[in-house]
Amino acid sequence: MKQAVAVAVAAIDADGWWPAAARYDSPFIDARPDPDDISLLVIHNIGLPGGRFGGPQVSDLFTGRLDYNVDPSLADLRGVRVSSHFFIRRDGRVVQYAAAGARAWHAGVSQFRGRAKCNDFSIGIELEGNDHTPFEAAQYAALGDLTAALLARYPVTDVQGHEHVAPGRKTDPGAFFDWQKYSESCESLVPANPGLRVVKGLP
Repeated sequence: MKQAVAVAVAAIDADGWWPAAARYDSPFIDARPDPDDISLLVIHNIGLPGGRFGGPQVSDLFTGRLDYNVDPSLADLRGVRVSSHFFIRRDGRVVQYAAAGARAWHAGVSQFRGRAKCNDFSIGIELEGNDHTPFEAAQYAALGDLTAALLARYPVTDVQGHEHVAPGRKTDPGAFFDWQKYSESCESLVPANPGLRVVKGLP
């Protein structure tokens, strides 16, 4: 049996921002129907352009500044208004686009435990990646720290992939995301939340 280890993690501030993340405000957000109703984390992957890594295009997409002429694969994103609360780069750096208490536009048409419109009650976390590439150790470490900070601030009970709340429409974070590794990081970093359901809690 693994022993839980207490780890100091930067706290989410009173306005819903994480000091450990770089801040880039997105215009693609609005108010939640109930600001106290935040019970779900949704994990995604994204790589632009064309599933590639390292460029500015993800942040440009989420902040409405994307140059669609940079690569032909970006043409389909013209006019798309989308955002996420957080984006974790391959080296573990974290960017935040929306206060956690705001509604970011990340899940689209979605449903979880009989509730539609997951954006209303969820926090979106994008990992720089695609469905065909393993994620980096630095990303799991950053995701664990971020999860711990969010659980300490909000009444989160479940973590699911985009593929689980939008089955048949979305496939991320995909087969290369190691849910077991992520679950273990949650258990060690957040021992005060033993009831957290990570994917295996699907009905």
